[in-house]
Order: sequence, then C-alpha cells, then structure tokens
Amino acid sequence: MATLLYNNRPALRSTRTFNSLLNDMLRDTLPAVTEPAKSFVPAADVLESEQGFELHLALPGVVKEDVKIDFQEGQLVISGERKAPAADENAPKFRRVETGFGSFTRSFRLPETVDVTAINAQLTDGILRVTLPFDSKKVTKHHIEVR
Repeated sequence: MATLLYNNRPALRSTRTFNSLLNDMLRDTLPAVTEPAKSFVPAADVLESEQGFELHLALPGVVKEDVKIDFQEGQLVISGERKAPAADENAPKFRRVETGFGSFTRSFRLPETVDVTAINAQLTDGILRVTLPFDSKKVTKHHIEVR
C-alpha cells in the first residue's frame, strides 16, 4: 500500500493558520467607515439566578447622565447616547470606526414575576448592570434611576 504525503516540505508550508488568512480576507472586504454612525445597538447579556434576572449592556464611553431607563406596559426601555468626539481642525481624524456612537434604544419585555419597583441599575466600567428581582407584584409604570 502506498503512503501519500501532503506537502512534506515544512519550509514551503505557510506559517499562518487558515483562520488568520480567512480573517484577513474578510476584514479587507469590509467597507472602511471613517465617520461615526448616528445610532447603534449595544450588546446585551441576560443572566438568571434564584433571586431574579440580571441584564448587562455594553456601553463603553457612555456616562450615567446620558442613560435613561423606564418601565412602561410590561417593557423595560433603556435609551441614551454615546457622543462622538468633537471634530476640530486640530483633533485627530477618524481613519476607521468600528465602535458605536450616537443614540441607542433597547427594549426588553419583562415577565410578571419581576418586581419592577425593586429594579436597580448601575453603570461601571462601561457595563450597565440592571438587576431585576423576582416578585409576584404587578406594576405597569416605573422610572429607574441610574447610580
């Protein structure tokens, strides 16, 4: 039986992995955005424990004064804005923009088991953490203050 060897000369084999080659190919085909967008959608993670839910929103560069959280008719609405750097003559110019700037809004339908009067929100290190404790009370409208 014959043994087949595939590229048995290591000196001629590429040292780059297939994934890095594929990433380079795909990255080069993406359009280079040089101006910040007017809006974006922050990434969200929802966790559940015995005490309730916890919602994490990635909001790098957003200050707590620019975040608004409201509960109305069964929905938690989180909105705000991440301001783009001011464009001066002396300021550096964007060469490529991959992060989100502008306004954002995320809505989450909450189950009736969440006590909306006990919802707590905290913005630290670019992550908005909203705790949604379980309860049997039913509330239709409530404003949550960011600390």
